[in-house]
Amino acid sequence: MRVLIVEDDSELGKRMVASLVRHGFTCEWVQSAEDAEDFAFDGFAVLIVDLGLPGIGGIELIRRLRQRRLVAPILIFTARSSWQEKVEGLNAGADDFLVKPVRIEELVARLHALARRAAGQADARLVAGNLALDPAQRQAYLDNAPLALTGTEYRLLSLFFYNPGRTLPQAMILDHMYPLQTDRDLNTVEVHIGRLRRKIGRARIQTVRGLGYRLTP
Repeated sequence: MRVLIVEDDSELGKRMVASLVRHGFTCEWVQSAEDAEDFAFDGFAVLIVDLGLPGIGGIELIRRLRQRRLVAPILIFTARSSWQEKVEGLNAGADDFLVKPVRIEELVARLHALARRAAGQADARLVAGNLALDPAQRQAYLDNAPLALTGTEYRLLSLFFYNPGRTLPQAMILDHMYPLQTDRDLNTVEVHIGRLRRKIGRARIQTVRGLGYRLTP
């Protein structure tokens, strides 16, 4: 899952990125609302926004993003804990609110819950035909039998689950698999698609010529 972190505290931002990467997320991190305003529309599954940003504050950023029709879920992650700010943040368009400090396990659970709801999935385990995904355990299943997937293969399969019925372009898949600052090659998408097909069945991932790939139920 690809997440955008909007956090001005350098040390906290670095720790959040490191912790979420260890839990299988692909993270991008910016330190101001100005940097986040356009970047937020780059296909993120969830945004994490601090309220105490320099310049444009977090609540105003959320309000602007919603006015521009951003549909990705937004989680407020802040040291501010007054009920008035919670109400203001949620009314501005945020979907959830967490007060610092918090255990990484809770943050991860909240992110998965937001992504599930955005994908129209109510259950903790995501299902597509005889395939299932348990985000909490980071485990995929085929006919109820655990699948032995690499971390990259699991992230790729998760991306399809969180975008049911959508044809995913190669560039989008690459963004969700690797951070922007890493060396990336579109050819690696075809390689990982091929490896995943061998484990879940070739027919399960359809190639849509000129557009990308789609997971079939």
